[in-house]
Amino acid sequence: MAGEPERRTDRGRRLLVLGAGPAQLGLLEAAQARGDLEIIALDRDASAPGFAHADRRAIISTEDERGIQRLAQAQRIDGIIAPGIDWPVAIAARVAEKVGAPHPLSPVTAALAVSKARQRERLAEAGIPQPAWRLVAELEDGLPVPSVVKAPDRQGQRGLSLVADAGELGGAINRALAESRNGHALVEEVADGPEVTVNAFSVGGRFHPLTVTDRLTAEPPAFGVALAHVWPSEADAAGEAAEIAGRAVAALGITDGPSYTQLRITRDGPVLVEVAARLGGGHDAELCKAALGVDLNALALAAALGEEVDPSALVAERRAGGAATVFLTADPGELEGVDGVEDAEAAEGVFAVRVYRRPGFVVGELKRGADRIGAVQTTGSTREEALERARSAAALVRFRTARAGTPA
Repeated sequence: MAGEPERRTDRGRRLLVLGAGPAQLGLLEAAQARGDLEIIALDRDASAPGFAHADRRAIISTEDERGIQRLAQAQRIDGIIAPGIDWPVAIAARVAEKVGAPHPLSPVTAALAVSKARQRERLAEAGIPQPAWRLVAELEDGLPVPSVVKAPDRQGQRGLSLVADAGELGGAINRALAESRNGHALVEEVADGPEVTVNAFSVGGRFHPLTVTDRLTAEPPAFGVALAHVWPSEADAAGEAAEIAGRAVAALGITDGPSYTQLRITRDGPVLVEVAARLGGGHDAELCKAALGVDLNALALAAALGEEVDPSALVAERRAGGAATVFLTADPGELEGVDGVEDAEAAEGVFAVRVYRRPGFVVGELKRGADRIGAVQTTGSTREEALERARSAAALVRFRTARAGTPA
């Protein structure tokens, strides 16, 4: 994009999307489908799959606030959005204020939403059930074990560890500190129980919970990485989880726009893990549309552009008995090819098959969400049928990889 003359197309307003990776695909597709937007997407990865849905692309990191502001000013944007990723949510709010663009979040609220430590403080003040926690700059006495140790201002399993033994705490804290922006690590008591996600949208301070999904995660070393989302949740406390999510969103000052809240269902009830003031990064919006007919991507676009949200757009109408997203993984090595995508797309109940990476990409061991390389989404008459369909379709997609030094 550098060096391109400033111009307008006949599509109308300009939208700047922070990120063009897998977590932004659904939003970018929805923006493109509107047909009335000029879409500018930025990402540090020149091969990011979302660029295919943008009118212009910029090779800029989603965390380069100065670069993003310069781009926004030069392109005279009419809206900015950061779907599926946490830290850029605050950048988007600050840049919007500086360039005079609308935004559903104030910079203060957005900054609070992207800091896990500040969230914990605010949620404690509001009496929201959450794990016991402590913010540390080094190993201290009396820290809980087992525990979850994380960088308080990162996402995607960066600096995240599950600690089962006190002897592991020091190393886990050092890993979190190495990733932390503020020189601290967050040590949290482990909340035992299944994990659920509440996807919701707020308008004028009114919280609208939509899908409550079960979040099925991988075993260590991929601790916290979702392998599937299944709707509706089978947790008896799903309704209570949605109510707590609403209280948490209000406590953080999120009055407008999407929210994505993770909770654990413990023996004592739901415990809040974290809140994000954004769309979920695992195609949660597309699952919501297939399940309930509510288009979260369209709603998020409206909020980013300062458009009035039609209340009827938030009326849920059950369209399936169940829905599921199953993520695709592959053996480590250089990706040589992908087979079976068309077979998966033709399988019963499938409404989306996504492959994020092209041949030549080097697949790593599954440790973070970024190591997933695709997803299959399905509906069914029940949640069990939807999940079985998704897993069966996923098995049809075959990734051919070769380890370094292995003959092709």
